[in-house]
Amino acid sequence: MAGIENFGTVISNIEDLEKGAQVATSLLQERANDVRANRVNWQSYLQGQMISPEVYTFISKFDMANSEVRTAMLLENPQQFAVTFYSLINQIAKDQTLEYILTMLDDALQEEKARVDIFKEYAKKKKESVWNPFFHLLDREDKFIVYQSSRIIGKIACWSKEPMDKRNLQFYLNWIKDQLKSPSNEYLQTAARCLQMMLRIDMYRWAFVDVEGISAIVSVLAGSKVGFQIQYQLTFCLWCLTFNSTLAERMARYNIIPILADILSESVKEKVTRIILATFRNLLEKPEDRDIVQDHALSMVQCKVLKQLELLDGRKFDDQDIVDDLAYLIVDDLAYLNEKLQRSVADLSSFDEYSTEVKSGRLEWSPVHKSDRFWRENAIRLNEKSYELLKILVRLLETSKDPLILSVAAHDIGEYVRYYPRGKNVIEQLGAKHIVMQYLSHEDPNVRYEALIAVQKLMVHNWEYLGKQLEAPKTDTPVMSAAKA
Repeated sequence: MAGIENFGTVISNIEDLEKGAQVATSLLQERANDVRANRVNWQSYLQGQMISPEVYTFISKFDMANSEVRTAMLLENPQQFAVTFYSLINQIAKDQTLEYILTMLDDALQEEKARVDIFKEYAKKKKESVWNPFFHLLDREDKFIVYQSSRIIGKIACWSKEPMDKRNLQFYLNWIKDQLKSPSNEYLQTAARCLQMMLRIDMYRWAFVDVEGISAIVSVLAGSKVGFQIQYQLTFCLWCLTFNSTLAERMARYNIIPILADILSESVKEKVTRIILATFRNLLEKPEDRDIVQDHALSMVQCKVLKQLELLDGRKFDDQDIVDDLAYLIVDDLAYLNEKLQRSVADLSSFDEYSTEVKSGRLEWSPVHKSDRFWRENAIRLNEKSYELLKILVRLLETSKDPLILSVAAHDIGEYVRYYPRGKNVIEQLGAKHIVMQYLSHEDPNVRYEALIAVQKLMVHNWEYLGKQLEAPKTDTPVMSAAKA
């Protein structure tokens, strides 16, 4: 099958966690069961001349047939299968009947994946788009029709011999992305399930990245009201993306390691744990650039993943259904990640530690910040990569609401100026001076203090003298005067 990557044993074992599509799309499947129970009176549609005798003959028999009879019908006359369902979808507008038609079609495709090519070949002969009938249904008010159609689109895109064309692929992936971002979407699991299918194909992974899809996943995972099923499904999507070495190298820019580390520390669901560990492993295995691998490892260390691995190593698994099949995979990943992260810690320099912390955006008073030796030896290194770390510090000062992060960032700006001779000019050019000064009136006393010290270093040469004056009693007035100079 063109464009489809074989994940081998790993994906087979991980898919066991999903327990089939029914778990991953529970609301849709619950509704589908109700829909199946309400059979359609095809005779009434024939009498009303809404369907042809040929369509009636086929659909009435197909609807009542078991799996073996349906297979025989399609072998005998595959084109009539496509003709019948296209005709029904295009001619029948009643929601209840359309729900039934789409559910029957979805079931038929699930029963035998190769059936999607019957639709593709029929559309090609008619010189029509195989996608249009289903895309039109994405605008319906009936959400069951919308998401059942989306499942069918995904199956045709993933199971046919030829991949989806670029224009329709972009439309569909943008649609999925919008569904992920939609607040209170009761069919969010179905949208995620569609994406899980799509991202097993490398061509589709690139297209999803091009429509800013990773950012959409990250924004959902970073939300406070995400259930474990969505955590699992969307992390599964990230895991699929990391099988592409180039995309695995790009993941750091989306800040996924801190987010997944947070979920790992809070989750009690084995399948969520498993998929996060598998994603972390890919982030250390798949990139070809060794520096990026080291950055990923250090980011995991910074986010206290090693501590989580230690806790997981002694954890008892509660879900007995997955213990036998998957516990060994969890243990294997734990061992792999432990070895890699321990090795990274052994090679960790103080600047590596600092750089990783800044890039994570999670600043705290780790020892390097208050080390004169560190700043004396490394202040100039903040100029590397076009002032990358300085720009991150400035961005944190602009966007963060956390007093701890603001305090540390302001402190580091001041230390950079203190130890790098041309630091004041650089900070001026980056616009950081004005930002730091805004925090002189911050409600948090620690933020005010660090901002004040940083402003001293930006404003005057003899900052050490003024620093001592600040710590002495009754010296607020001259310090503030210096800060305002």
